Amino acid sequence: MADWALRKGLISYDRRHGWRGPLLRINNNVRLERSSDWRNALANLERPKGLYDWSLAVVLETENQAVQIGVEGGTKGRIPLPELRWARPWLEGQKRGAKVLHAQDVLQRGDVIAVERVYTNPEGLNYPDDTFGLRQIPEINGAIVAMDPHTGRVLAMSGGYSFELSQFNRVTQARRQPGSAFKPFVYLAAIDTGYTPSTLILDAPFVIDQGPGRPKWRPANYTKKFYGPSTMRLGIEKSRNLMTVRLAQTIGMERVANYANRFGITNNLQQTLAMSLGAGETTLIRLTTAYAMLVNGGRRIAPTLLDRIQDRHGRTVFSHDRRICTGCRQKAWAGELPPRIPDTRKQVTDAGSAYQVVAMLKGVVDRGTGRRIAKIGKPLAGKTGTTNRERDTWFIGFSPDLAVGVFVGFDRPIPLGRRETGSSVAAPIFRDFMDGALKDKPAIPFRIPPNIRLVRVNARTGQLAQTGERNVILEAFKPGTVPTGASQVLEGQSWTAGHGAGSGALSGTGGLY
Repeated sequence: MADWALRKGLISYDRRHGWRGPLLRINNNVRLERSSDWRNALANLERPKGLYDWSLAVVLETENQAVQIGVEGGTKGRIPLPELRWARPWLEGQKRGAKVLHAQDVLQRGDVIAVERVYTNPEGLNYPDDTFGLRQIPEINGAIVAMDPHTGRVLAMSGGYSFELSQFNRVTQARRQPGSAFKPFVYLAAIDTGYTPSTLILDAPFVIDQGPGRPKWRPANYTKKFYGPSTMRLGIEKSRNLMTVRLAQTIGMERVANYANRFGITNNLQQTLAMSLGAGETTLIRLTTAYAMLVNGGRRIAPTLLDRIQDRHGRTVFSHDRRICTGCRQKAWAGELPPRIPDTRKQVTDAGSAYQVVAMLKGVVDRGTGRRIAKIGKPLAGKTGTTNRERDTWFIGFSPDLAVGVFVGFDRPIPLGRRETGSSVAAPIFRDFMDGALKDKPAIPFRIPPNIRLVRVNARTGQLAQTGERNVILEAFKPGTVPTGASQVLEGQSWTAGHGAGSGALSGTGGLY
């Protein structure tokens, strides 16, 4: 399922950015009107890596509304115009050329292409039996990993589009910038110091003078707009960069770096404000494990592919679960109550704080940048991530008992194209995987710790909801933190050279969306 969801998402992105041309062309000496000639020509070609169950074919004739093809194995078929309309010419910068009006706009006689049998047209009507669709091996790549957030057991892992094409595992080996997918840990660090999801943070221009000879650092929101005082919840739901920078400046980048290390995201996060927007590199397995520690109540886990190893005599020589259970060593069961095994996982953050972040991340799916995932209809939470110029896209999220991370980007980082973000590229892969993984499973709500109280508040202001108010949500608060009146606005401050150097900007890439 992980392989399928990843490949589907990569192909979908690739088709949005045009047709790069045929795999090759048949030699002009081959007489395509003779079946034996084109069959032999196809049979003698080396099959490209990464085709999977697609077939090689050669274009025999072109018409306005279709092309006639010869398919490896000796059969003939046709590709109708609707199956070619996606194949506008690829242009530099992941742009596309003119719309496809005729089949000849895409393919020419003698082109060798990849095809797949298709059965229905875009309107859902049946095609004739000999109908094929044009296919293209994606140049973009990515990864997906799924794990049990309570044990760290890796349940599924796909490190790329095709192991034939590349043995590089992008789950464990690719170090990339997480962008806005890092932001929840900035917010968690703030909540642990006493802030709440209703805390108001100023969303306004922010400038840092980085010193002589260096440009001023001016982070911006993805929309290039400013929204004034907004709740912490809104800041994470809409992925507001300026609010995150102000929050990181207020609590201190030393604290943010400590949380990045505590959750295993990165060991030595540079203490500059750009890092609060996800400019520090990490791997997909590390970031997904960190998110898993949010939904499991803030307890440390380590990802594992091995549960246990036994020798030839049945003796356990390795066990991922290090807990000791004396009662479990009984050779026979006499009806006694099962033993209670102690939970020895280290608490890396307060369970209440972790739940408050989980509740805000659920808002990302319900109302924010990840809302296209809400159609699954199960309790889900997560966060998109996109870096400058759309070079890296992420979606990391979870249900109460399953954590899943998705990364998509080119192996040699280049922009994915205008408007291609974690929401449009990575989130659909997460959605497709979760839709299959949770199919026929009950809708389990996120578990609420005993020190959390749910209170009705105005979604815009974060203040207690009044009778008859609309736009009301349930917000999670710790004892003594429920808002009781007007709140102060966290404003932060812009710095000039020589002030606040310990948390300076350090120009570079950062989270966008």
